[in-house]
Amino acid sequence: MTSALDTQLTFMPMQPSDMPAVMSLEAISHSHPWTQGNFLDSLTAGHWAYCIKPEVAAKTELAPNLPALWGYCILYPAVDELHLLNITIDPVLRRNGIGSRVMQAIEGIAIQQKMSRIILEVRPSNIPAVKLYERMGYTIIGVRTDYYPADEVTGKREDAGVMAKSITLEAQ
Repeated sequence: MTSALDTQLTFMPMQPSDMPAVMSLEAISHSHPWTQGNFLDSLTAGHWAYCIKPEVAAKTELAPNLPALWGYCILYPAVDELHLLNITIDPVLRRNGIGSRVMQAIEGIAIQQKMSRIILEVRPSNIPAVKLYERMGYTIIGVRTDYYPADEVTGKREDAGVMAKSITLEAQ
């Protein structure tokens, strides 16, 4: 039996008109969300920004109550590597393999664009994300001290683990 969560994912280039849905998802997903200005700056800078949605037929036929926007990602191409700046999956859809599928698609983008490495920052306290990246072959290559904003309760900033994965490119 096919689940709506097994549907093909569609990566649509993020547009300014997507900001209300993106900002809503960002606000419920992160303790220190990006601002609309951060997203618009990324679009203006030419970063590769994608809204992740299910195929239209799956959305309407299999699960009409699922969100229209399943997630998004912002990628920064830098010479021969791809820097993952932001990846977010709707909380109601997490732990269903969607994050893995999005990461596989990002790796496909890296291969298509002949980028031999993907790097990202992750909060060490975000255990599900760290485990996902480790399962996918990413390893810690460094730490960015006091990278994340201060916690409202403790007042302490959190370091970022810098993770990377080498991407095998086909011989030309």
